Amino acid sequence: MMPELRAAVAAEWTKLWSVRSTWGTLAASAVLMVLVSAQLGIAHENNNTNEITTDDFGVTTAGAIAIESFAMLQFVLFTVAILAVTGEYSSRSIGWTLQAVPVRGRVLLAKALVVAPVMFVAGTAMCLLGAFAAKPLLGDWGTLDGLAYDAFAMGVYSAAGGVLTVGPALVLRSTATTLTAVFVVLLLLPVLLSAADSPVADFFPSIAGDHFMSGDTTEYPLAAALLIVLAWTAASVLAGARFLKARDA
Repeated sequence: MMPELRAAVAAEWTKLWSVRSTWGTLAASAVLMVLVSAQLGIAHENNNTNEITTDDFGVTTAGAIAIESFAMLQFVLFTVAILAVTGEYSSRSIGWTLQAVPVRGRVLLAKALVVAPVMFVAGTAMCLLGAFAAKPLLGDWGTLDGLAYDAFAMGVYSAAGGVLTVGPALVLRSTATTLTAVFVVLLLLPVLLSAADSPVADFFPSIAGDHFMSGDTTEYPLAAALLIVLAWTAASVLAGARFLKARDA
């Protein structure tokens, strides 16, 4: 790594962990993951015990419960990545950042290199937290099978998704506006398209990410699901880079 880039990454790392919003958002993500996974675990167990079933009917993995929970909570986690950009615009410290690192593409790369591993670790941890919160509540209906893959896949998707949100944050510069845009792309549009039975829904990053995390190869191979997510991430970063270079701080 070039010394200039190393210094930029170190600066972004320090900025990310020196604000309370990072710690607060990560803590909120963890707490919500435990609560939602526990609730889904109880609901799954209740639904099964109220049915006349064979011994293996309704058995699920605790990892699958965590993945289902994460589909609803990913926006909370991705707020960490969004604030890594919009927080600087709201405090006007972005001017100091661009003076210290005048090569704007290097600023974006440094932010991505910090956001990606943080989101990977956070996503992996959230999967484990959700799974272990749900497992005791699933009773005989839950297992820990495949948890290693589930945690790794959620970490990979979280890393890609976190970097993906950096792009619109650079374009929109507002936390609320960026969160709205991310919500529309990751949840609202895919839900509407799925309700209309449109095959286009499967090519949105959240749907492809869900296929990848759950190991579902019904629509396309897991490698293709990951490539879809990465393609959206790359397009988002390129859009962010263009706006970052074209506009004043």
